Amino acid sequence: EIKRIWDIMNSYYDRFVRTTNDNHKKQVQKIFKKLYEQGDIYKGEYKGLSRLVATIILDPGCSIGAHVHENEEEIFYIIKGTATYNDNGKTEILNPGDSCICLSGQEHSIANESENETLEIFAVILTY
Repeated sequence: EIKRIWDIMNSYYDRFVRTTNDNHKKQVQKIFKKLYEQGDIYKGEYKGLSRLVATIILDPGCSIGAHVHENEEEIFYIIKGTATYNDNGKTEILNPGDSCICLSGQEHSIANESENETLEIFAVILTY
């Protein structure tokens, strides 16, 4: 479904782009401005269900092992450190400001492979 939406928006999903990339920031701002102007984004309160909203600290060499989410989605936002993120078998390096999402039925893991730097992650699990 998300690829269909990207196609409608004339967006490409053939390369990894960091959320700190200037062009990425401009495009996201453009999208959010349009959504706000259409009334799709407004000030309010999220009333959905979640089972986790937390800051997670992973010491050097520690990880959250591979697991699958069913009927829920998990979002990671990197606050500090460098993460090695496995998304359904594809490994990405994430830095502060980067984020990722694991959709229902998908497998993921995240690790701090640093020898001396802690990894700080903001995590949210939304349930259906």
